[in-house]
Amino acid sequence: MKAIEEIVPVDAVTFEREVRPLYRPVVMRGIARDWPVVQGGLKGADQALSHVEKFDTGRPADIMLAPQSERGRFFYSHDMRGFNFRREKLTLTGLAEHLREIADSEDPIGIYAGAAATAVHLPGFDQINPLPLVADMQAAARIWLGNASQVATHFDLSDNIAVVALGTRRFTLFPPEATKDLYVGPLNITLAGQPVSMVDPLAPDLERYPRYQAARQKALVAELEPGDAIYIPTLWWHHVESRAAINILVNYWHNDAQHGGGFLALAHAMLSIRDLPQKQREAWRHWFDHFVFGEDAAGAAEHLPPYAQGVNGPASPDRDEQIRRFVVQELSSR
Repeated sequence: MKAIEEIVPVDAVTFEREVRPLYRPVVMRGIARDWPVVQGGLKGADQALSHVEKFDTGRPADIMLAPQSERGRFFYSHDMRGFNFRREKLTLTGLAEHLREIADSEDPIGIYAGAAATAVHLPGFDQINPLPLVADMQAAARIWLGNASQVATHFDLSDNIAVVALGTRRFTLFPPEATKDLYVGPLNITLAGQPVSMVDPLAPDLERYPRYQAARQKALVAELEPGDAIYIPTLWWHHVESRAAINILVNYWHNDAQHGGGFLALAHAMLSIRDLPQKQREAWRHWFDHFVFGEDAAGAAEHLPPYAQGVNGPASPDRDEQIRRFVVQELSSR
């Protein structure tokens, strides 16, 4: 495994010009070091929790709980008929109190609140703990609060900037080309929205998942301390391990995929193309290369008058609406 590239914290203009176009993850050390929640946590976890509690609206958040036997790994049940955790509702203050109670336990349950919108649960938190880098990204801050745990290897349909505010986290990332070697689980029955890898990076079963060895050769890793941030481009797989008894992370998803992104197109392609005879699949590959993946795909309709290009034409609100109507019409007529 190689270390994720580290860069000095940059402003938004530099990020958009020099970082995002490279489509690879980077770590920005100390970008949020001055956050009050980070500074409080450096004196003790209780101070960071108290900082969170003073903004709490009392609105219950979604909480995930796994028994001690799972050692903080939130995943499917052994028979794949369900999950190894349950969901409950609890305020962030209630969760903070529980985390204090079990912080010294040698064998605690796994528990965390994931992706709780600060605007809903902690209004004012963002103003006191600002990240100027994301100010113009239309990104909504979300907080993750819990104990030692691991989030299964997954991808997002959005770009992500994640800031460690308390505790330490180990990020293990895999590029999209590692997908075939990660043994993807069900696309439509997921732990928390996106499909996950069936392999546990902390204890990989190479007899059951032998191709994971190839994925591991492509892996990138980083250990993040309080105040550090990581940028994870969309579709990059990532496994996140929280190391401390109490952990806080704030993340900012942005550049959300429109209309489900390529994920829904993938699912429909599985329905309509994957099971065709090989020669027909190869024929469709040419269509996709010409209209979607080829370097000249955006100009595939340039031989037509602009008014006649229809759904083949260049991106525009009118073209997008024509595609939506065309897809709905075709699906409704079959």
